[in-house]
Amino acid sequence: MSRLVLASGSRFRRQLLDRLDLPYAWASPDIDETPRPGESPQSLVHRLALAKAQRLADDWPQHLIIGSDQVAVFDGQTLGKPADENAACAQLAAFSGQRVAFLTGLAMIDTRQGSHRVCHERYDVHFRRLETREVARYVERERPLDSAGSFRMEGLGITLFERLEGDDPNTLIGLPLIRLCQWLRDAGEDPLG
Repeated sequence: MSRLVLASGSRFRRQLLDRLDLPYAWASPDIDETPRPGESPQSLVHRLALAKAQRLADDWPQHLIIGSDQVAVFDGQTLGKPADENAACAQLAAFSGQRVAFLTGLAMIDTRQGSHRVCHERYDVHFRRLETREVARYVERERPLDSAGSFRMEGLGITLFERLEGDDPNTLIGLPLIRLCQWLRDAGEDPLG
């Protein structure tokens, strides 16, 4: 029987968790993701990752519930998902030749023990110089409106980059698997056990 629950409706996070070959359930937590006034990007992803997991905690006793949330940080601003294609094109045009930081919050609640962990991982994307037509074509083809930063690394987004920097490339897709595996081992759910 599965003890894992992923608090996410994201197919990308499910695809990442599938890699661990552990049985799990998933449910979309439906929370308000609006940043609070003056909230730092780090605090925001911590709060939202934990809130997503907490939303499911009462319905899943005796489980490990995983929550995650991601934002892009560029030029001192926290960016979420674009509202439409024009916003996606504007974000990507601004990123041309620039570095963008992606912060992914990770939380795990152990409802059996009444404990939780929360952290965030950073991953930096260095965009190559992008032409307006490339940006428009990318957005038209990939339609990355459900992705912070207006791209999907697991798709054509990789064509937009000059280089990547960080400890775990899964962080950029939305679920830091290296850290999650450590937490799962600590909780007795080792993917290789």
